[in-house]
Amino acid sequence: MDGLGRRVLVAAFDGWNDAGEAASSAVAQLREGGAYESVFSVDPELYFDYQYTRPQIETDGEGARTLKWPEAALLRPTKTTRGGTQLWLLTGVEPARAWKAFAAEFIDIALREDITGFISMGSMMSDVPHTRPISVFAGSDSDYLRTALELERSTYEGPVGILSVLGHAADAAGIPSASLWASVPHYVAGHTPSPKATLALLDRLEDLTGAAVPRGDLATEAAAWEASIDAAAADDEEMTEYIRQLERTRDTWDSPEASGDAIAQEFERYLRRRGDGPTKPGRDDPRR
Repeated sequence: MDGLGRRVLVAAFDGWNDAGEAASSAVAQLREGGAYESVFSVDPELYFDYQYTRPQIETDGEGARTLKWPEAALLRPTKTTRGGTQLWLLTGVEPARAWKAFAAEFIDIALREDITGFISMGSMMSDVPHTRPISVFAGSDSDYLRTALELERSTYEGPVGILSVLGHAADAAGIPSASLWASVPHYVAGHTPSPKATLALLDRLEDLTGAAVPRGDLATEAAAWEASIDAAAADDEEMTEYIRQLERTRDTWDSPEASGDAIAQEFERYLRRRGDGPTKPGRDDPRR
């Protein structure tokens, strides 16, 4: 917890980084469970492609129709906990252009506001079963943070999203950064949002920061989400068998007695059954 300090900026964005809406829903839960005010919002003209992320027309309580433009904003808590960790929020739509300038704007504000740590939250579709705990990869490029918080180091190389750009900008500015990535079962695309993944992200966020994180009704919603997928799978023999295969693979990886050779053998058998190559839960994904 000391590695990130007492004023931690938590970031999540709609879009490529947000499978099952798990990460954006996690920040929404934090916002709903606390009191926040906007510190800074970017000019949408500079960063968004309106053909990709269109403005929305809305009607307010008095019947007036207004346009709501896509946005990205940094929010600060209006209530402070003495001696505790403050969670600031950075959320919105992933920008379509000028990512370096976008990141620079927010990191400049973070420095001005004395932010001491940065955590990005994302979610990705993976070959994992919905019946097991959601895997959350917790990593950092900082040797100090990996030691202090027992984080991992990603070995992924390839395309990334705005979260990685912000994380690198934070590190370069002297704000230590970490990332949390939840693995959402890829076969549950029709069961979005994924509250079980959102809950897993918030649990891990609380572990890393020591802040009291509100969960609302997520536990109940997660149970209902899992039950709805169970019901769908019950009517599909092929899907049921596929889930069982994922469960066997996950249980092998998680078993305390599993050796590296045993895991490798089970993984190879799984690949032969599938005919293609899933990644280990929580590992090596482009969004990282």
